[in-house]
Amino acid sequence: MFVCICRAVTIDEVHEHCDAGAYTVDAIGDRCGAGEGCGTCLDKLDTILNERLSTATTAA
Repeated sequence: MFVCICRAVTIDEVHEHCDAGAYTVDAIGDRCGAGEGCGTCLDKLDTILNERLSTATTAA
């Protein structure tokens, strides 16, 4: 599933960038361009990051 249509970035790619150390929307944008087009995906990116943070905190 695409998260960012402008840059054709999938949810799997976002997770890969997070795994590689991109912990903010800006960091993900720097790596793949997501969020740097129309901005429609910014909320989706933020939700993904918050879910990952919540999961990581719960698992710790």
